[in-house]
Amino acid sequence: MERRDFLKQTGKAVALAAVTGGTGLIFHNRDVLSRPAGVSGTIPSFTVTADTRYPAVALCRHEDPISALNRSLDAIGGIKRFVKSGERVTIKPNVGWDRSPAQAANTNPALVGEMVRLCLAAGAVQVVVTDVSCNDPRRCFLRSGVRAAAEEAGASVLLPLDEDYRTVDLNGKLLSEWPVLRHFIETDRLINMPIVKQHSLSRCTIGMKNLYGILGGRRNQLHQQIDQSIVDLTAFANPTLTVVDATHVLTQGGPQGGSLDYVVREDTVICGTDPVAVDARSCEYLGLQGHAVSHITLAGAAGLGLVDYKAAGCKEIVG
Repeated sequence: MERRDFLKQTGKAVALAAVTGGTGLIFHNRDVLSRPAGVSGTIPSFTVTADTRYPAVALCRHEDPISALNRSLDAIGGIKRFVKSGERVTIKPNVGWDRSPAQAANTNPALVGEMVRLCLAAGAVQVVVTDVSCNDPRRCFLRSGVRAAAEEAGASVLLPLDEDYRTVDLNGKLLSEWPVLRHFIETDRLINMPIVKQHSLSRCTIGMKNLYGILGGRRNQLHQQIDQSIVDLTAFANPTLTVVDATHVLTQGGPQGGSLDYVVREDTVICGTDPVAVDARSCEYLGLQGHAVSHITLAGAAGLGLVDYKAAGCKEIVG
């Protein structure tokens, strides 16, 4: 897939976003199912039961991103292992930046749309797609193409309002009480969908760093101890599944990018249940090794997963 083909593939979603851009801050019906407003310090676990029949990580390299997603997901058990009939699902892509899909600062909208379709086909009663963006959220969701792709697939795309945050005790070494967007805790399943990018502070932003987008408040304060904050967030969020977009990788200028010269085509999607192993494998697309990335090694030491993704079990599919 050449750059022009990537633009063509995502162009439909971006065009639809531009046409429907006058709908205001709230994109979709907000009468969503939720638990009572008073969220306690006890958050339900979103993880699935371990199953030794499947590897903890699987990746597929294919020029068609939808095929890459489905084949890597099937290799770890398929969508019905992770989503059951009647469950509510929240999908957390990276939609942090006012960038186009070709700039690889946000998750590929085609992958987000496909994940929505898969969850609904598995019987999910509702799929919410949301993120706490760094740039203006309305512009981020429109220009990234994520809003159009997700809504076309049947999701409720929601932008945060002040009343959507719940103060929760994250019970971390660094993070204690912090505002969390309620859609990430008032749900049955949480699917984390990052993109692989270089990051000026943490060296890389993939699955675990993507969880910054569940928080409100002054997140920039956490950059002073960014590695421990990432570990605390991972321990708290315990996502059901991590689906990494490495179709196009931002190798420099992260996390927001801008120049197409920094984008490298890799045509790969990585799926996994071990967030540490997933990041350790994915960071290799940036020329890094998991054991040399501080937050990955800290997360491994904290028992959140294996830095040695081969020991965790990793299946790689090409073509």
